[in-house]
Amino acid sequence: MSGVGTPEFDIDGMFDADYLHFMAKRLGAVRSNNEVDLIQRLVAPEPGAAILDLCCGHGRLTNRLAARGHRVTGLDVTALFLDRARADAAALGVAPEYVLGDMKDLPWTGRFDLVVNWFTAFGYFDDDGNKRVLAEVARALRPGGRFVLDLNNYTAVLNTYQHTTATERDGDLLIDRGRLDPLTGRQIVERTLIRGDTVRRARWFVRMFTFPELRDWLLDAGFGKVDGYGEDCEPLAFAHRRMIVVAQR
Repeated sequence: MSGVGTPEFDIDGMFDADYLHFMAKRLGAVRSNNEVDLIQRLVAPEPGAAILDLCCGHGRLTNRLAARGHRVTGLDVTALFLDRARADAAALGVAPEYVLGDMKDLPWTGRFDLVVNWFTAFGYFDDDGNKRVLAEVARALRPGGRFVLDLNNYTAVLNTYQHTTATERDGDLLIDRGRLDPLTGRQIVERTLIRGDTVRRARWFVRMFTFPELRDWLLDAGFGKVDGYGEDCEPLAFAHRRMIVVAQR
């Protein structure tokens, strides 16, 4: 993930070895391959397309997109994640480019055919910061290039919200206690991690969006066409768990 953190967002406490411990198995090969299939169905990038995986984490999608013949770059702010991504790439026999960097300050102009931002990896800043990310993506894309975001579908979240969730792995626990703040549009979460005799806490948030709001932000950022889909590639509906936004430069 990418960002500089705020007093409300403990980025170093969130994206670390504990995150990989709890999430890497959950986001395993079957799920990752299915999500790359979904990206292919939605935007059908040409063979050899230049793709940026923005906030690539440990490279689970980056490496699989590279394995399908695309020229892929992964950017993330967490060096530990990139180390894991490079090791996994070597094991898969692929060699995407991995870059340590901030999603609010991309080092490219007009380079990519497609930018992918997956698994709710957008909305970690104030609104000005979030809008800056969209402008940076627009600048990094070639004319006609597309931007795909995979986010929580806010209408489904409101209908099914759980204030407390727990993830267990090998006897260790990750517990999230969250609330929705209507004044900021954020989900604000207090995370407790229990591994053996060690207990620690971290705080994070993510901005939630309705489709019309995010569509208007993307249009303001320079995109000309914005569509919304669910996780089944059908037009976005109230009950879809995910909101997948496809914007064309």
